[in-house]
Amino acid sequence: MEGVVSTLESIIEAVDSYLADRDKVREAAIRLSRDVVRLSKSVVNSIYLGDLDAASRAALDMDSIVLKLRGLLEGYPDIYYSGLVYNALSEYVEASLFLDVVSGRGLRSFEELGVPPVPYLQGLGDLAGELRRLVLDKVRGEDFEGAWRLYRLMEAIYMGLAKLNYVDALIPGVRHRVDVARRLVDETLALLVDLESRRRLQESLRASRALEF
Repeated sequence: MEGVVSTLESIIEAVDSYLADRDKVREAAIRLSRDVVRLSKSVVNSIYLGDLDAASRAALDMDSIVLKLRGLLEGYPDIYYSGLVYNALSEYVEASLFLDVVSGRGLRSFEELGVPPVPYLQGLGDLAGELRRLVLDKVRGEDFEGAWRLYRLMEAIYMGLAKLNYVDALIPGVRHRVDVARRLVDETLALLVDLESRRRLQESLRASRALEF
């Protein structure tokens, strides 16, 4: 019996050591995830302020931290594929793709960003909201061509995500984002059609008045 007790104590010690290491890794992952979220917000805010240089610098820092996070969790896939990390990675994807859009380059894939497909889809869905805000900025600046271009990208995102007919357990949070994107697309289309109609009417009235003189 003493041998069994000794063996059990050794097993518990080994488990305790494993859990202690795992707890340290988890705490480090939490800190890095918070840094990713913070930098993603910095990227987005810098874009709205018109400072693409600052956005690009923050994006580089964000890339570095995501790479560090991936390396940290290489031996802990259950933590890496958890909501804790996915939330940060979806923010990373959203900010990265938003910077792609305003920089005039094509959207990077999940392989290029080095993230799993699910947080990529989550971030892509959230991108529709940022594009909606850009559309409103374009409208305020009377850049209707630019507004329609962004709308078409919003629509493409919605249509692409809507094709993924899988249960929420497989693509958590994506179906909700599809619903939100559909509403944003519908509202944006209605807005643009209405404003375009008003603009054409005003131009027609101005042309008619000019002919009277």
